[in-house]
Amino acid sequence: MNVDAIYVNGAVWPGGAVPADASPGLSALAVAHGRIAALGSDQEISALAGPGCRVVDLAGRRVIPGLIDGHIHAVRAGPSWDHELHWTGMPDVPGALDSIRNAAGSCQPGEWIRAVGGWHPSQFSEGRSPTRAELDEVCPDNPVYVQALYEHAVLNSAALRASGVGRQEADPPGGVIERDSAGRATGRISGLGAFSLCLDAMPRRTPDQERGSTAAMVRELHATGLTGLVDPGGFGMPPARYDALFELWRHGELTMRLRLFLSAVDPGREYEQLDGWLRHAQTRFGDDMLRFLGIGEVVHFGCHDFEGLEPFDISDDACAEFERISRETARHGWPMHVHAVLDTSIDRILDCWERVHAEIPLTGLRFSIAHADRISNRNIGRLRALGAGVVLDDHLVFKAEASQRAWGEEAMRRAPPVSDLLRAGIPVSAGTDATRASSYSPWLSLWWLVTGRSLDGARRRAGEHLLTREQALRAYTTGSAWLSFEESDRGHLRPGARADFAVLEQDYFAVPSEDIPSISAALTVVGGATVHSAGTLAEPASWAMQVPEPG
Repeated sequence: MNVDAIYVNGAVWPGGAVPADASPGLSALAVAHGRIAALGSDQEISALAGPGCRVVDLAGRRVIPGLIDGHIHAVRAGPSWDHELHWTGMPDVPGALDSIRNAAGSCQPGEWIRAVGGWHPSQFSEGRSPTRAELDEVCPDNPVYVQALYEHAVLNSAALRASGVGRQEADPPGGVIERDSAGRATGRISGLGAFSLCLDAMPRRTPDQERGSTAAMVRELHATGLTGLVDPGGFGMPPARYDALFELWRHGELTMRLRLFLSAVDPGREYEQLDGWLRHAQTRFGDDMLRFLGIGEVVHFGCHDFEGLEPFDISDDACAEFERISRETARHGWPMHVHAVLDTSIDRILDCWERVHAEIPLTGLRFSIAHADRISNRNIGRLRALGAGVVLDDHLVFKAEASQRAWGEEAMRRAPPVSDLLRAGIPVSAGTDATRASSYSPWLSLWWLVTGRSLDGARRRAGEHLLTREQALRAYTTGSAWLSFEESDRGHLRPGARADFAVLEQDYFAVPSEDIPSISAALTVVGGATVHSAGTLAEPASWAMQVPEPG
């Protein structure tokens, strides 16, 4: 056997159905032609090394299959990634303010400084957002915009002027501008309509800048051990929003495997827009790095229950249109991925899917529901009958207090009911819902799955609904590969699988649970090529991809 590289002196968890303690002798692996060639002991794998074979000493580190985020809005985030502050892991308000002060030191006059989602006051020791006065103090001259998930945003005085928010006499549709007793804008806003006033005021970047920024995002995600992403589309994702990603791919510079769901863009035009995708694209069209996958997560605006914190009902008209779109999606053989938090929403969605299923079997099409925090056992059974799955994400790690106020303490004990899902045999994937509604860190999400804790320190999910570390990691690997029909090829390290893996700086299976969010990758490999390396394992990147021919 001719192998390209061997990795020795590690602790290999091959993934799949094998428990972490069932393969103690696996300390090494061999890679050939972008796939796993062999697993075994150091002695067994070293015997495969021939002339030109690269040998990497892992110094006892843990090796896991590459992580796959099953629900992350990466395409939206990429074009502005390197112009934003990312407060994942930021512990307090002074630290956040320091990051703004440092950014201001290298900004051009009038250039915006922004932290758009991915953080929440619950992560700060003070339990609050920065104030307008604090933003003015650290950055009086440049516009500053800091948005806490989709909950609220705070602007400094320069941003109030640059965005025009300070001159608005009335609230915009779908937004609220907080005002003082004299009617002046305080700098705090909420709602998508108000957020858009600010985001639309920020200058659009050039295509080359957006492509470079998307590449920077991919590099940062690789540093966490991510080798694959499933992007669910979401709000505001017309075809043009994919340009930077496809430019990166066309130049042979995309090192992350992306699978794309495609969403409706405009309320009232859902069927027309999604039918356009179904007619002019094909599910699973693309290559090993970039593929179209399915329709979702915004299938119909009238069926999207947001965070499930407000009363919400799907109307008969919205339901009928959703069913029409679901039928066309199934007829074309595409998967569908739908946002639904509340069991009442899931109930109506499943009504539609069951009627479609009676005409066009959905089993095998891999329909799935994102979030499913409030799903009942009755609807779990209905999902099972359709062969549908669930994608869990950790948005509750930030919003547990608000969710408990809306749903009650007892409901939070099974939000989501992960053991019921697994016991029913539901395919379970895992992700973050980043980059605005949550942090992009897969390790924060894994910590939430394992401990059930939120960043306010409370544990609300009952012990019976906590995943073991192995179960959580399977959801983040083979579980997420299931969404794109790739669980036999990705998400594990069996011989013949894609050589996508991460070598961790801290052993996920051994560190105290409170240290899981701080885990990072020393080495990340995609298709046998190094895409990230750090510390003592630092080595030159070896990525190479065949650039598609024009036309």
